[in-house]
Amino acid sequence: MGGFEALTFMDATELARLVRKKEVTPLELVDFFIGRIELINPKLNAVVTPMFEEARQLAQRPLPDGPFKGVPMLLKDLLAAYKGVRHTFGTRNLANYIADHDSELVRRYKQAGFIILGKTNTPELGLLPTTESVLFGPCRNPWDLSRTTGGSSGGSAAAVAAGLVPVAHGNDGGGSIRIPASCCGVFGLKPSRGRNPLGPDFGDVMSGLVAEHVLTRSVRDSAAILDVTAGYDPGDPYIAPPPARPFREEVEKDPGRLRIAYLTSTLREGINLHPDCRLALEHGLKLLESLGHDVEEVNPNLPAEFIARAFTTVWVAGCAATVKGISFFTQKPPAPDQYEPLTWAMYQMGEKVTGAEYLMAIQVLQRLSRDMAKMYGQFDVLLTPTLGEPPVKLGTFDSPPEDPLRGWRRSAAFVPFTPIFNATGQPAMSMPLYWNSEGLPIGLHFVGRYGEEGLLFRLAAQLERAQPWTDRRPPTADVHAV
Repeated sequence: MGGFEALTFMDATELARLVRKKEVTPLELVDFFIGRIELINPKLNAVVTPMFEEARQLAQRPLPDGPFKGVPMLLKDLLAAYKGVRHTFGTRNLANYIADHDSELVRRYKQAGFIILGKTNTPELGLLPTTESVLFGPCRNPWDLSRTTGGSSGGSAAAVAAGLVPVAHGNDGGGSIRIPASCCGVFGLKPSRGRNPLGPDFGDVMSGLVAEHVLTRSVRDSAAILDVTAGYDPGDPYIAPPPARPFREEVEKDPGRLRIAYLTSTLREGINLHPDCRLALEHGLKLLESLGHDVEEVNPNLPAEFIARAFTTVWVAGCAATVKGISFFTQKPPAPDQYEPLTWAMYQMGEKVTGAEYLMAIQVLQRLSRDMAKMYGQFDVLLTPTLGEPPVKLGTFDSPPEDPLRGWRRSAAFVPFTPIFNATGQPAMSMPLYWNSEGLPIGLHFVGRYGEEGLLFRLAAQLERAQPWTDRRPPTADVHAV
């Protein structure tokens, strides 16, 4: 890889510029990043399905003349299908299932010129905020190999953080882009509901909880990639408001003086913020004030426990629906020996949810969305820590057969904030603005009004310029240390 090391932590936008100027070829990029995956991935277990030969073949053929022509990326092994490649959802039941078509999102990545090098590690069905499936084994955090990467896009976040690729796909049903972005020290934005397509396989997932996008090293990459993937796909059940201008242009604009509300409470009884997360919040508030923004603490009177029960009702029903869907492909009725204990317990819970209970839960979450929207008449952005704790040790969310829901209960303290905004459909982002005394990243979580990714990108770019993070490199990113 000699001579190409400078490419390692360039973002996708810069790599695409080099390709356009013919300073590097797509094949050279593909070979370079394959080399990094081969050297570093054995320690991380981030890439679980290599697609190296197909990537090399594509790199030698004419590519679509998109804005990311020739740039390598990775695809999370959940929801987004790639024709001819196994598509497992992190479960043993689909270990040998091969997708027979591309998802619309993957088609748009290809049209943008991306070359996909492989698929990344995810927990079974994406159910937990850690990436430790029985099928693939644990994905390890590049900042500390004993810690979680978060989930469910943990493989993608670890790969970007360690310089295996500049960008990787993820999806987010309860924080699954933002959680691993926080744990791994990268940028992760969950777009507004309906911004990116889920077709052709899904109209929505769990009544609109799930959104798809990417994990990146730079704000401008996230914005520019959203430009090439966003937009209505015929048959979509939701349509996000059209942006005022390309998201990439927002990165160059001043956000102005913003009214930023913040939370110091998790809103959940008995769940308190870890001191490091409170320090991260205090650091973020000082940074915002130094940039001229107005910050004010808020204590919304939301029925947090009632909302949590409604979210869980939708989540377990979604798990049951997914298990039923997998049975359609495997032609085998669901059985406990096919799934991890937590997945099976959630399936059983979901089987008991009645139609009336499901609709009532949706009504609760829709009421939450209206109440939250009204709050935004008083401020522009809401700030919280992304997580309630720094990255925890691997095994923290283990769920033994005798207590199969232990991991789900434990996750409440880890992810007190992110699921709320899957329910409301608002855009939200995790930014790597703080590292604790152990050298672990702790993200800050910014939430905008529905449809206003543009404002978040303007603020994110300002914060990125004020406090750049790209010079922070996890120890496992150094191939000489491997």
